[in-house]
Amino acid sequence: MAVLFLLFLLVVSGVSADEDAFIGVNIGTALSDMPNPTQVVALLKAQNIRHVRLYDADRAMLLALANTGIRVTVSVPNEQLLGIGQSNATAANWVSRNVIAHVPATNITGIAVGSEVLTTLPNAAPVLLSALKFIHSALVASNLDDQIKVSTPHSSSIILDSFPPSQAFFNRTWDPVMVPLIKFLQSTGSYFMLNVYPYYDYMQSNGVIPLDYALFRPLPPNKEAVDANTLLHYTNVFDAIVDAAYFAMSYINFTNVPIVVTESGWPSKGDSSEPDATVENANTYNSNLIRHVLNNTGTPKHPGIAVSTYIYELYNEDIRPGPVSEKNWGLFDSNGVPVYILHLTGAGTVLANDTTNQTFCVAKEGADPKMLQAALDWACGPGRVDCSILLQGQPCNEPDNVVAHSTYAFNAYFQRMAKSPGTCDFKGVATITTTDPSHGSCIFPGSAGRNGTFTNTTSLAPSSNSTSSDSPPLYLYSASSFTIPVIMAALLMSAVFL
Repeated sequence: MAVLFLLFLLVVSGVSADEDAFIGVNIGTALSDMPNPTQVVALLKAQNIRHVRLYDADRAMLLALANTGIRVTVSVPNEQLLGIGQSNATAANWVSRNVIAHVPATNITGIAVGSEVLTTLPNAAPVLLSALKFIHSALVASNLDDQIKVSTPHSSSIILDSFPPSQAFFNRTWDPVMVPLIKFLQSTGSYFMLNVYPYYDYMQSNGVIPLDYALFRPLPPNKEAVDANTLLHYTNVFDAIVDAAYFAMSYINFTNVPIVVTESGWPSKGDSSEPDATVENANTYNSNLIRHVLNNTGTPKHPGIAVSTYIYELYNEDIRPGPVSEKNWGLFDSNGVPVYILHLTGAGTVLANDTTNQTFCVAKEGADPKMLQAALDWACGPGRVDCSILLQGQPCNEPDNVVAHSTYAFNAYFQRMAKSPGTCDFKGVATITTTDPSHGSCIFPGSAGRNGTFTNTTSLAPSSNSTSSDSPPLYLYSASSFTIPVIMAALLMSAVFL
C-alpha cells in the first residue's frame, strides 16, 4: 500500500506562492474497535502520511508518533476551552503537559484551539482569543512559537452570502471576536483554519449545486460559476468556499493571512435520505481534492497559492452519533483496510491505497442501456479501443449484452489511458472497481490473467502513426432503430469523453 501524502507544513507570515501545499488526515477515535497508537502509526507510515491532526493531545498517540517525522497538529478540545481561556496558568500547564513534554521527538507543528467554537459553543466565544493568546505565550516562553503555530478551526457557515465569493462576509455578530482573532493570526505568522464540506453545501442546495461541481468533475465552460464582480470562473465548490473566506477577510481589511483547510471529505455511505453518499462519490471527491491541492492549483482569487488540506478522515468512526453518513467518512476501516482505492495516476504523484494498483473500469449497475450503448459505440470508435474481441465467436462475446460488452470496452480504454483521472466516467455510466471482471477465457486488460502476468494494455491502442483508416469501426451492439442516433450522439460526445 502506498498513499503518498506530501509535503511541507505551511508556516507563513503571509499569503505566498513560494510554498507547496500538503495533504494530511484527521484521526478520529469514535471506533468500537479503535486500533492502538502503534497500529495507527504503522498505518500512517505504510501510507507515507506525513501530516496528521489529532482532536486532542493523547499522550500515548504522541509517544507513538515520536521519531517518525510526521508533522502533528494537536488540539485543545472544546470542553477544555473555558478553563484555558480564563487562566494563563492553566494554558501554560496544558502546553507543558501536551506539547513541551513531547517535542522535539514528536514533531508538533500546530495547535488547534477548540473546533468550530463560534457555531457550536458560542458561550465560549468571549474567551477564544484569550485561549489562543495564552497558548501562544506559553510557546513563546519555551522558544517554540516559530515551530508551532496556534489557530482555531472555523465552520464555513460563519461566512454569509458565500456566492459570489467577492460578496462574502463573516457573520457580523462575530466581528468583536473575528477581527482581533485574525489580527492575532497575522501578527504570529499563523493561518486561518477552515472546515470545507462541499457535500453539505450540495445536500442543502436543493439541486442548485450540480453534483459534478461539488465533486471537482470537469465542467464545460458554460457550466462554470462566474463571479460577476470579478469575472473569476469557479469549477468547484471547494475553491468557491475558500475564496469566499479570503474575500470575507479582505472585507475586514486582512489580505495576507493564508488558509489551511482543517477538514474536508465526502462520506462513502448514507441512509435513504443521502443517496449521494456513495463509495464512488467519496472516491471521486477525495481523489480530485488531493490532486487539486498537491498540484498547487490554488484558487481563482489566489492561483498558485497553497491551500493545504486535511482529509476527514483516516478511519470510519462507527460509534459516532447521527445519520449513517456520520460514521462513513474514513479512508480505512478499523483493520486498516481501505474503504476504496484512491485514483490519482497521472497527477504528477501516484497516490493509491493498493500496492498492485489492480483497478478496473466497469459499467455502473443500473445504468441506462441507451447511455451504455452510446458510450460503448464511442469507446469502440473515437475512443480507439479494439473491440474485435467482443464479436461473435471471440473470447469476450459472451455474455452477449450491452452491459458486459461496455464493461470490456470501458476498461480497455481506462487501462490504455493509464487510469488517468476522468477516463472512467463515460457520462456517468461507468465506475471503478477493484474486482477483476475477467471471466473464463475473457481476460480483461489490466488483469493478472491466468498465468499471473499483467495484460499488455498498450497493445489495445493503434500505433501513434496509424492513419484514420486504421481506426477500428464503431461497435454496434444491436441493429435496432436506436443504433444510428446513438452513434451520432457518441460522435458528438467524443470531445467530452476525451
